[in-house]
Amino acid sequence: MERAAVYFTDFRMEGNQNHQTKLRRLMKAAGMDQIDFKDKYVAIKIHFGELGNLAFLRPNFARYVADYVKELGGRPFLTDCNTLYVGSRKNALDHLDTANLNGFNPMSTGCQILIADGLRGTDDVEVPVRGGVLCQTAKIGRAIMDADIVISLNHFKGHECTGFGGALKNLGMGCGSRAGKMEMHSAGKPYVDQDLCIGCHACARICAHDGPQFDENGKAWIDHAKCAGCGRCIGACPKDAVHPAHDETFSNLNRKIAEYAKAVVDGRPNFHINIVNQVSPNCDCHGENDAAIVPDVGMFASFDPVAIDVACADAVNRQPVNPMSILAERAGVPDRFTGTHPTTNWRTGPEHGQEIGLGVMDYHLITV
Repeated sequence: MERAAVYFTDFRMEGNQNHQTKLRRLMKAAGMDQIDFKDKYVAIKIHFGELGNLAFLRPNFARYVADYVKELGGRPFLTDCNTLYVGSRKNALDHLDTANLNGFNPMSTGCQILIADGLRGTDDVEVPVRGGVLCQTAKIGRAIMDADIVISLNHFKGHECTGFGGALKNLGMGCGSRAGKMEMHSAGKPYVDQDLCIGCHACARICAHDGPQFDENGKAWIDHAKCAGCGRCIGACPKDAVHPAHDETFSNLNRKIAEYAKAVVDGRPNFHINIVNQVSPNCDCHGENDAAIVPDVGMFASFDPVAIDVACADAVNRQPVNPMSILAERAGVPDRFTGTHPTTNWRTGPEHGQEIGLGVMDYHLITV
């Protein structure tokens, strides 16, 4: 199996260099300009960050990528899908407000922002997963699937369920609609917190399968024999009383993410950029960020989403532990991500990605 090329540049700035010039040089060296961007819609998949979190990528990085895409003739837009959990990005209006408050807008990034799965997270496309083991199809935000080209611009950091979040996580989980996210996170189906339910029947009105039922007090409950697991009721509930089960194993979660990532990129040009800075222990979905577990590393680029994640994990594992981080409290664990979250095994995602033909784990690192 041929090794994948992964390109790298550090954060040292000499002479007239800055982040923009170094990232542009990296993208060019990695061959991004080999893609035919002429008059093509280009989805730049990014995480806008939860309100209160400050570890997410600065909007400047999105601007640098969007400007290069436009220089190559493409029509870029920034995109993400709504969250499954209750937070500041659970619907398109809140999501766009959050993006704007965190600095992402057409003025700062040089391109428009689209929430790919629509107002309530229900605007998706069911996409075949070639070689899928756990998922035969993936439910992906429509705007992402309407694009001609996909670029993942990823903040590489720790994650409490998957070990780390990089290209695979941003593409797989990040591009899944609400129903897709529920499929990845849950082996079961949603349930109702009856203490929050007000009996408004919003869940019943949106359900095509008669899943929501009501008890003698007018409180909803989900009939799992009828429920199709689409997650529409989660987005419809005005009191956030409907919740996903979150009962899938971490190993299967990683594998499902890899299968969803393959559905996103399969059959069309794709390119991946990982920024390894502020390597926080948890996802940018948190409304806060703890101290970085290691020093900043640099920027990586590749056509292979599996190889780039493995290269970044290896690079992080070569770094010293930040003495002010949670990882410093768990000395002696050689793997930085397992040390941070001992119940996770980040390798299951890349390994499965290789098994299903998404990419390869063996890489050749080329310093720019």
